[in-house]
Amino acid sequence: MVIIAAANAVIGALVGMTGVAGFLLPMLYAGFLGYTPTTALAFSFLAFIVSGLLGARNYARAGLLDRRLAGIVSIGSLVGALAGVKLNLLLSPDLVTAILYLVVLASGAAILIQQARLRPVDHPQSPLLTHSGFLFGFGLLTGALCALSGAGGPVLVMPLLVVLGCAPHVAVGVALLNSVAISVPAAIGYFTQIHWQAYLPLLAIIIVTHGLGVWWGSTVGPKINANVLKIGTASFSVVLALFKLISTWVH
Repeated sequence: MVIIAAANAVIGALVGMTGVAGFLLPMLYAGFLGYTPTTALAFSFLAFIVSGLLGARNYARAGLLDRRLAGIVSIGSLVGALAGVKLNLLLSPDLVTAILYLVVLASGAAILIQQARLRPVDHPQSPLLTHSGFLFGFGLLTGALCALSGAGGPVLVMPLLVVLGCAPHVAVGVALLNSVAISVPAAIGYFTQIHWQAYLPLLAIIIVTHGLGVWWGSTVGPKINANVLKIGTASFSVVLALFKLISTWVH
């Protein structure tokens, strides 16, 4: 419980600041603490609901939330998340775990590549960000992948939005709100597969500590340069995912 409380507070703060650290939670639960993939995903998506609601609220108060963009993407993600949960329940736990680590590896690499290409001036916004059909499809695909793998949402949505020309802090706000649309159906789907009543004290700890971390992170996040945090988190995710994948293949 101490490990889970500390990890949720720290990861919550990173999510609030950068939007790219939530995927560390299912890795902690499944890879380090030994919970089944389904239980790990249930715990993680519960935390993502908290982080999405609290984080998006603070970014909206700071004027860093594009409601139209977030709304359309979130509608697509809601549908995609339902499909992702259904697909997850049809796959073996080992395959789901492998998919999780592959998604984390790809996400971390994408963030590092995006940061390496970052220029001192903002690049033009892609017209795709104003195309409702594209935004719905974007939400559908990312929602399905995130619900399937436990990657949360911001870790994929945030860097992709930045690549399309969305301002980084706005991208964090949109991704946090979008994660609620992914996490609600995902959490319901995974909690129905476990005996969640046995985990009530632990669930309370997750909600409180993750919420406190996200609240603090999303309060200071808009005021700081988050590039160093993003690079550090992405580098850690790549190394850890590679280690876990290699360990799985060796065994």
